[in-house]
Amino acid sequence: MSVYAAQEGAKEDVQEPQATVVAAAPKAETLKTEVEKVSYIIGTQIAGNFKSQDIEVNLDSLMMGLKDAFEGNKLVLSQAEMKQVYTAWQQKMRAKMAAKQAKEAAANLAAGTAYLEANKAKEGVKVLPSGLQYKVVTEGTGNTPTADDKVKTHYRGTLIDGTEFDSSYKRNQPAEFGVTKVIKGWTEALQLMKVGGKWELYIPANLAYGQRGRPSIPANSTLIFEIELLEIVKADPAANKARASQPSIQVK
Repeated sequence: MSVYAAQEGAKEDVQEPQATVVAAAPKAETLKTEVEKVSYIIGTQIAGNFKSQDIEVNLDSLMMGLKDAFEGNKLVLSQAEMKQVYTAWQQKMRAKMAAKQAKEAAANLAAGTAYLEANKAKEGVKVLPSGLQYKVVTEGTGNTPTADDKVKTHYRGTLIDGTEFDSSYKRNQPAEFGVTKVIKGWTEALQLMKVGGKWELYIPANLAYGQRGRPSIPANSTLIFEIELLEIVKADPAANKARASQPSIQVK
């Protein structure tokens, strides 16, 4: 029996209340074997991937394709036709995704610009010629690092809506890195701070990750950092190589 034939038969049963209840509300106990449960899980994962990527699918056609491929049935579409259709669809999806990303990036840039414009009028906030804004929470009393130094810091990073994307405090482990091995906003601020100081940085997108963003940081995001300069340490190439994890701010 074909998939469509099975579906047509199911439509005839819809008139009966009991059949409707069973079809509309499948029970977990119907998944008895490991294969049945794993199959169900895979189905939910596939659906989740499609939804997260905003991919529109026809479930009937999807199931028919799965069934034909698994059972070795003759495929409805030829290999040449599948390649042609799929390639055209991929191009359309890439264009759609690019347009969506460009729109989101523009919105993020506008929101960040508005945030910084309002923020610079707040008490204690200073603005540098580069556009970097900062506020001294605690004034340090130690030395100021240079571009050639390596530093140890504690930090917390958030988006302008308060979403936290990274924190050395939560890891309970200070981060060490070269002054010039971080985003531009950090490099500039570190060379103005003194050891023992704690600042809040308000970093425009062009001094952060710009258009490329990061998995947890949307493109063109203005970033807010709370940073403590704990220590100036000597560069140790061997230690740098041995470090297993890197904080988000370390990739330029």
